[in-house]
Amino acid sequence: MWPAEHARWAPVSGRQPEEPVRLPVNRQTWQHLTFLHYRYPVAQVQRLVPDGLSVQEWGGTAWVGITPFLMRDVSVPSLPPPPGWGAFAELNVRTYVQGPEGRDGLWFLGMVVPRLTFVVALRSLGLPYARAAGQVDVHGARWGYWFHTPQDRLPSGDDAGRPDPARHTSPWFEARVDVRTPVATAERTLELDSITGRWAAYHQRAGILWRTPVRHEVWPLHHAEATGKLTAPLRWVGLPPPTEPPMVHSSPGVATRLGMPRPATARRV
Repeated sequence: MWPAEHARWAPVSGRQPEEPVRLPVNRQTWQHLTFLHYRYPVAQVQRLVPDGLSVQEWGGTAWVGITPFLMRDVSVPSLPPPPGWGAFAELNVRTYVQGPEGRDGLWFLGMVVPRLTFVVALRSLGLPYARAAGQVDVHGARWGYWFHTPQDRLPSGDDAGRPDPARHTSPWFEARVDVRTPVATAERTLELDSITGRWAAYHQRAGILWRTPVRHEVWPLHHAEATGKLTAPLRWVGLPPPTEPPMVHSSPGVATRLGMPRPATARRV
C-alpha cells in the first residue's frame, strides 16, 4: 500500500515496467544518465503543465528532475539511425503527473539536444525540444555534462547552416558528477522508484493530450554527487531557483522501446 503521507494516488509507476511494448515504433539507448531531483511547491509546478494533468506530490511537495545523458542509436525498428542520430547529448527537465485516465507519467517541461533535425522531428510530436550545443564526457566514475544556452527559435533560411551562436559562450549548464556505490535494494524506496521508474510520457499536439508508453529494464541506480552550474534549466522552464540542493543518482543506462502514442482520455465512470 502506498503511504498516504507520500503521495495522493496509488502508484502505477515503480521499479518494473507497467505494460508491455510489443510493437515499438522507436528504439533509443540512454547512457551515462544522472538524475538531479529538486523539491518545489506543487502549485508552482502545476501552473506549468496543461489542463488534464495533475502534478503528483510527496510529503506536500512535487519533484522536478533535470536529467542529462547520452542519447544513442535512435532508430525505427529494422532501419538504421538517421544521419547524425547515432550519439549526442541530451538534457531534459521533467516532472511527475497523473493523466486524465488516472495513470502516472512524465511531463517534460523542457528538452535540449544539439541535433537540429532531431529537434524538428520531435517538436512535430508536441515535445518541447530546443537546440543547444552539448557534450557528455565519461572518465571512469567521473562524468561531465555541459550545455550552452538553448535556442528556442528554430533557424530558417540562411541561418539554418550557421553554427549555434551559443557554442562559444560560457556553459548554461555544467555538471561534474562523481558516481558512487550502487543503490542497494533496501535503499530503493517507493518514492525513488516512482520518480525514476516512469513508463509513459505525456505530450500535447494539435490541442490533444497524448500518452506514449516506454519499456526498458530496471534502472541500475548509483549514489552520486554533483557540482557545477546546475540550476539554469529550472529557471529556463519558468521555476524560481531551488531552495535546497538536489537529490542525485546516476545510472550507466538502459535500452528502451517506445510504443505508439495514444490519446489520453478521461476514464469513464
